[in-house]
Amino acid sequence: MCGIAGFISKEKNAPTGERAHLLDRMCRTIVHRGPDEQGVIVKDAAALGMRRLSIIDLKSGQQPIFDCSGDLAIVFNGEIYNYQTLKKDLERRGHKFKTHSDTETIVHAFEEFGADCVQHLRGMFAFAIYDFRDESLFIARDRVGKKPLFYAKTEKGNFVFGSELKVLLEHGEISKKIDYSALDAYLTFGYVPEEFCIFTAVEKLAPGHFLTYKNGEIKTHQYWDFDYSAAPKIKTEAEYIEILREKLLEAVRIRLVSEVPLGAFLSGGVDSSAIVAMMSQLSAQPVKTFSIGFHEDSYNELKYARLAAEHFRTDHHEFVVTPDLVETVDDLVWHFDEPFADSSALPTFMVAKMARDFVTVVLSGDGGDELFAGYTRYVSDRKRSNLEKLPRALRRNLLRPFSEALPHGAKGKNFLYNSSLDAVERYIDSISHFGDMKKDALYQQNFRRNLNGEIGKGARSYQEIAARPASENAIDKLLYLDSKTYLPSDILTKVDRMTMAASLEARVPLLDHELIEFVQKIPAELKLKGTETKYIFKKALEGIVPGEILYREKQGFGVPISEWINVQLKDRIRETLLEKRALERGYFEPKYIETLLDEHHKNRRDHSHALWILWMFELWQQRFADI
Repeated sequence: MCGIAGFISKEKNAPTGERAHLLDRMCRTIVHRGPDEQGVIVKDAAALGMRRLSIIDLKSGQQPIFDCSGDLAIVFNGEIYNYQTLKKDLERRGHKFKTHSDTETIVHAFEEFGADCVQHLRGMFAFAIYDFRDESLFIARDRVGKKPLFYAKTEKGNFVFGSELKVLLEHGEISKKIDYSALDAYLTFGYVPEEFCIFTAVEKLAPGHFLTYKNGEIKTHQYWDFDYSAAPKIKTEAEYIEILREKLLEAVRIRLVSEVPLGAFLSGGVDSSAIVAMMSQLSAQPVKTFSIGFHEDSYNELKYARLAAEHFRTDHHEFVVTPDLVETVDDLVWHFDEPFADSSALPTFMVAKMARDFVTVVLSGDGGDELFAGYTRYVSDRKRSNLEKLPRALRRNLLRPFSEALPHGAKGKNFLYNSSLDAVERYIDSISHFGDMKKDALYQQNFRRNLNGEIGKGARSYQEIAARPASENAIDKLLYLDSKTYLPSDILTKVDRMTMAASLEARVPLLDHELIEFVQKIPAELKLKGTETKYIFKKALEGIVPGEILYREKQGFGVPISEWINVQLKDRIRETLLEKRALERGYFEPKYIETLLDEHHKNRRDHSHALWILWMFELWQQRFADI
């Protein structure tokens, strides 16, 4: 596991020493991603660098790594789980290897297959390969988006890339002009979606895509996507269960390859318990497990984590988050680079730091909700789908005006508005923190002018994404939408940044692409059966995971920010959001922010998510955008 950085100079004869110094600075901004060593090459137009967290081939896996001729150089972030099988195939084709690392396997695969090398890789990755013969760069990102990759072409014509946005900012040629559509999308969803970047000058390479850069021209290509095309039920429920168990066990097995200590996050939920169950079957030693909890009972899942730990006889470790740890939010802001408002990042960071004292690699259960329809919002959406039986004109012309006529904070106002929408619009509104009505009150005219009529661009893009699957099943469309948006932009971003902040590698078996491709063939009615979420997954785990865990009410991985905002953070959040420099930015209406603060502190309404979103943005602004 590593972090990568680099740039291709328009002027390849630029002073080597200056470029080497610049590359060194870029690499050192992500030393947390790879504390063990640094590797760089500055040659011709290329400057490639990486920071390494040694996991596999500790002695000879240093990067950059070259092909036999020395014409191709690679820097790589991630793990390739099928590299040993792929290596044998490449050796049969005549390739000679100098190391035992998965990194070298990629460069030889590129030499053999070209851009199609990505089709042969099973794992998580973001890598860059430079060809010194034709002065071309090839960069690729894994199918689901487990590993990040930012890039930009500067005004001076140089191409810059890196694992984190701060790497590009260190280059010095990246404008900090804010993309207002990205900010609008952040306020809507609490994260900046993949198609946006908070700075206009930078882009993210989308999951399942690769990019080529040659002669100043950038070309991107999609090589993989979630496939929810309509497919008939081809197997019985029992057959699906049998194959699912096999696929799950294999996905875990191939992720246990490591030359350093390995463990697992254990929340006590279905997904993490399933991963620990498989690890326990495959390991001769007790699995090291790590859990986090809170003093507030409504957020504390430790009893279920303990139940799972006892059942699987793990070497279990726990950490209880106390309110004074909210001071670590400043560290979180720095690690995320872009505004990011998923408050569960805080316990993720703390459990990662705890785990790093014992292991270097952890397996996590992320991805199960998007794969098997685990979110309760899918149930809520299904219940509200009956509203579509009402004529559209009636919903639009009666329910919506009635909602708009109700005063701020009136009971039922948001429900009536949501009920007036069509299916996909309704779902997107339900996952939005600041929807259209709240933006009407929040946005100042100056912000509206900067948006140039593009308010809600992120929400409109979500509608386009949801329309892509060939399946007519509503759940398939929602699973696809969440897999393309919430999963990479929130869940995987959180896991990557918080584990890497602790120099800890996280592996995600449920997002093995071969497992995904099988699960997508399972009919949606076996994922969400009536109101039972993850139906087929739970059935496959019966007799393996305790029933008390499988069929308990879903709790989610949240933090008691509502209480914290009213007590420990009360003064700090108010001062931050209402201080002079925040108000003078011209984004938000001060009176509306005061209303949110007052209503929340008086316990009239729970505005914790809205306040957290606004607070995280202002802290980000102070850290990254203020000059």
